[in-house]
Amino acid sequence: VQLQASGGGLVQAGGSLRLSCTTSRRTFSNNAVGWFRQAPGKEREFVAAISWRGDDTSYADSVKGRFAISRDNAKNMVYLQMNTLKPEDTGLYYCAVAAKSYPSTTYRDYRYWGQGTQVTVSS
Repeated sequence: VQLQASGGGLVQAGGSLRLSCTTSRRTFSNNAVGWFRQAPGKEREFVAAISWRGDDTSYADSVKGRFAISRDNAKNMVYLQMNTLKPEDTGLYYCAVAAKSYPSTTYRDYRYWGQGTQVTVSS
């Protein structure tokens, strides 16, 4: 199973990026998708997740009001719109497919992981 995350890059504080994640329809179907991130020397942390139907989302407190997760099931795509970026948002961002239909915040609920896309926010 392959998940492909893209859209990372270098941006100044206050800027925006949109991450994308795609995988096969078989992997995508009926499952929630989440985004996690890991900064150097830190543990992987939950960022956002969206239910299979897209009607339920969950966000880390640190990104609420700035990030928005969405999905297009017809295209097998999940997006993470990141606005008002801060230097502390820097990290390797992973998308993951859960073994559940609801947006879990726990990484152990996620069965498949992408390779990550780097986001660097300069001050």
